[in-house]
Amino acid sequence: MNLLWLQSGGCGGCTMSLLCHDAGDLVGTLGAGGIELLWHPSLSEQTCVEATDLLEACAEGRQRVDILCVEGALLRGPNGSGRFHLLAGTGKPMIEWVSTLAARARHVVAVGSCAAFGGMTSSGLNPTDACGLQYDGDLPGGLLGADWRSQAGLPVINVAGCPTHPGWVVETLLGLAADAFEAADFDPLGRPRFYADKLVHHGCSRNEYYEFKASAAELSQLGCLMENLGCMGTQAHADCNTRLWNGAGSCPEGGFACIGCTEPGFEDPGHPFHQTPKVAGIPIGLPADMPKAWFVALAALSKSATPRRVRENARSDHPVVPPAIRGNGRKY
Repeated sequence: MNLLWLQSGGCGGCTMSLLCHDAGDLVGTLGAGGIELLWHPSLSEQTCVEATDLLEACAEGRQRVDILCVEGALLRGPNGSGRFHLLAGTGKPMIEWVSTLAARARHVVAVGSCAAFGGMTSSGLNPTDACGLQYDGDLPGGLLGADWRSQAGLPVINVAGCPTHPGWVVETLLGLAADAFEAADFDPLGRPRFYADKLVHHGCSRNEYYEFKASAAELSQLGCLMENLGCMGTQAHADCNTRLWNGAGSCPEGGFACIGCTEPGFEDPGHPFHQTPKVAGIPIGLPADMPKAWFVALAALSKSATPRRVRENARSDHPVVPPAIRGNGRKY
């Protein structure tokens, strides 16, 4: 399968993340799965003229495009002209290239939350009128429209994340090459279910502190980051703590709260990322699927049963009370 990759309005962070794929040899991994990288603006060797000739061939149907990957938000401004972002050497807005090539491609993949929903590029006043390929924030539409479907009959596949995990991208591409996906394999926001049907909370090393509602007060401390420090791990759809980044860590593992970067609108939470908004002392953003009354009752019970070790370690930057050593009562 032929893969064409375009970079639109973004920082290039998803490509940087992709280069950290565990296998190391990205092009070799894709090639082993039957995917040929036609062109990537940061990784390919073609000169400007060679690259634009290739893009023209793809747009005219003379070169087959099986998978079109778009990284970065689509900049529709000013006034819908797209001229805030012209593809270098062509004088043509990127949104025109993307629309034309998407109509030719068998599959279209939005790499990262900017391409999926608008992401960081669309934050604030959004002067460039940035949007995602098929979403504008959490609203269907975007550049291609809510009803758009690829030649394979699928909507845009949104491999959301800021940046997205390299494993999510590679597994999605290899799955497409193996014809392994159906419409049911994507959630209502178009994200692959193999990672989006999990929560960042799953596998978090701070879960014992969460269970006892033993919360950190500062970012350097070991306790749960949800109550005070803005952690969205109980609401964010991703497998970051069971599929560790670079084989070693995640945001909570590194001491910083999950900001829900796989979700539309994460870039404008309405409060500082490191603070948890509350009403009457209760966090506004409660764990997914949990009624507020249950959370309040369980939190009160959990805090009353918190072991001294958990309570004291939660407000420290290193364990100060080790687990007790007790006989387990078993006889062998």
